[in-house]
Amino acid sequence: MRPLKLEAMLHRLFFVALASLVLSLLAGCAGSSQSYYDGETQRGLASWYGPEQQGHLTADGETFDMHQLTAAHRGLPFGTIVRVTNRSNGASVEVRINDRGPFDDDDRIIDVSSAAADALQMKGAGIVPVEIEVVRLGSPVHRSQG
Repeated sequence: MRPLKLEAMLHRLFFVALASLVLSLLAGCAGSSQSYYDGETQRGLASWYGPEQQGHLTADGETFDMHQLTAAHRGLPFGTIVRVTNRSNGASVEVRINDRGPFDDDDRIIDVSSAAADALQMKGAGIVPVEIEVVRLGSPVHRSQG
């Protein structure tokens, strides 16, 4: 009889541990979400990408075209339009968020397409200080037709 009690205790302990793990993961996901709003601004660094990703799928599911005014951001909803201003020279451009990134552990807040980098006059520098402003927030369920 004693082995059955031990087995039942281990079984309960396993399910409690599993439930705790699931709840922790769910809480972590909920805690990392952020709400954004029209007019919100962020300051940080921008980098650009182009030829190496040309034709690949973006996180939004569309085919990346480096000649379009698009960008990657860690959390803004897909379809969001942001104005990116190069703080070094004042050049600005509006881009549509269709990808995720940048994922490096530095101060980069946005990766812009080659076309946007041209408009921002940042290709020579590679990484520049920027301010981004949300012009029009996209829908969290937006999926571009590409």
